[in-house]
Amino acid sequence: MLKRLFIFALPLLLTIGCSSMEEDPTAGMSASEIYAEAKEALDDAEYETALDLYSKLEARYPYGRYAQQAQLETIYAHYRNDEPDAAVGAADRFIKLHPRHPNVDYAYYMRGLASAEPPATIITRLFPRNPAERSPQAAHEAFRYFRELISRYPNSRYSPDAHQRMLELRDNLAQYEVNVAGYYLRRGAYLAAANRGKYVLEHYPGTASEPEGLAIMVEAYRAMGLDELAADSLRVLKLNYPQHEALERLSQQPLAENNNS
Repeated sequence: MLKRLFIFALPLLLTIGCSSMEEDPTAGMSASEIYAEAKEALDDAEYETALDLYSKLEARYPYGRYAQQAQLETIYAHYRNDEPDAAVGAADRFIKLHPRHPNVDYAYYMRGLASAEPPATIITRLFPRNPAERSPQAAHEAFRYFRELISRYPNSRYSPDAHQRMLELRDNLAQYEVNVAGYYLRRGAYLAAANRGKYVLEHYPGTASEPEGLAIMVEAYRAMGLDELAADSLRVLKLNYPQHEALERLSQQPLAENNNS
């Protein structure tokens, strides 16, 4: 009986023995050598490999410039690997650990970039979505992160791009509000539509969505019979956007009081 058990267990023991004999290819490597391997993997777009090597480097050599550089490049590796939450987390960690690092502005920038761009999927690659149709939460976070970068490091080489991205995010957020306002208008929720249009004017003035916000206000106020407010909104629209396409549409719509005559 014991002989039979030993024969049965022998392959398992051999398997365990062989696996335990497999060595980590990075065993005995210096910090610079592991970093070089990780950087090569990163440059070759082998992000999982790079992340694994950066993790080993930091575990074995937690201090020094290679560990810090590994932490920075981990942010980028997560970002390129379509892992925005992990990229933001890695950026937060670097900022907390190295608030005075000469390249900490890069961590601030990448935190905003990872929040601004959601992970790509097969569907989004084939059918890209309008950024204004996405949930605004990520856009608000990205805007806040970029603003913090510019506030803390106005002379950073990343600040000009961050500023441009903030303008784009602002346009997208304004368009999102207009999309919601239009939805309310079509559903007959006129007060909600007017309030959303007003929100665009108050929070996103000067954006491409501002005239459409005004146009929705005109239509919503007219539908509620608030002709004075509708006329005020229309006057502002004509004054600031005399060539806007919405004016022709609005000119063909009767006032609410005329509908009851």
